[in-house]
Amino acid sequence: MIDYRIRPATEQDFEAILGLIKELALFEKAPEKVINTVPQMKAEQDLFDALVAEKSDGEIIGFALYYFVYYTWVGKSLYLDDLYVKEAYRGQKIGSKLLDKVIETGKQNNCKRIRWQVLNWNKPAIEFYKKLGADIDDEWLNCDLE
Repeated sequence: MIDYRIRPATEQDFEAILGLIKELALFEKAPEKVINTVPQMKAEQDLFDALVAEKSDGEIIGFALYYFVYYTWVGKSLYLDDLYVKEAYRGQKIGSKLLDKVIETGKQNNCKRIRWQVLNWNKPAIEFYKKLGADIDDEWLNCDLE
């Protein structure tokens, strides 16, 4: 097991977070879709929060990026946009610890729901989320307008 800590991200972490976002996009077979930049993240940082998993040497090895939303059926909620841990550090419960902290944040902020997405072919993630008790909905489809 490696020595690491989970902490709130700061603006100084945006470059490392964006690098991990690009790794995630490559894993999800859509690297060309990432158009975000560090300057854009700095300009829009009031729209999101993030947690990072940081090794004792300062290397960022994982992150969870989320924001608060309002769903008409339940009210205030938290949307987890991305959760990612570098491949070399998987299997050490880092993703679980990040997700636990996101869930704790939702509870502390009186959120009624925490929502995220998972690709239908990402079987390890689906099984991980099911073990947590997450309801995996295969009825609703994404609608994106760019």
